[in-house]
Amino acid sequence: MEDKRLGLVESRFADIVWANAPISTKNLVALCEEELNWKRTTTYTVLKKLCERGIFKTENSVVSAILTKEEFQAIQSEKFVGETFDGSLPAFIAAFTSRKKLSAAEVEEIRRMIEAYKE
Repeated sequence: MEDKRLGLVESRFADIVWANAPISTKNLVALCEEELNWKRTTTYTVLKKLCERGIFKTENSVVSAILTKEEFQAIQSEKFVGETFDGSLPAFIAAFTSRKKLSAAEVEEIRRMIEAYKE
């Protein structure tokens, strides 16, 4: 799978697109000028990169998401666990909870998620 990681600036841009998609390129340029202080060319350059990575697409001057923010985050999470913990979710949870204790509500929510996704 090609690299879909986002830098900080790309991430801010992606959040704008996800929050407003589908959005015309004209309106996206205006939002990026307002929120990121970007010129039109910068917006188009970053948009082109993220379209090439398969995150967004542009058709008839309308930008839409190929991946939702949740799908993108799931891909990133899977990649992180795969690369850092040899794909072991229990190893990730053990490392995460060794420094941050979970509340009773968090533990219960995780239990419900496990039950819902059990094989």
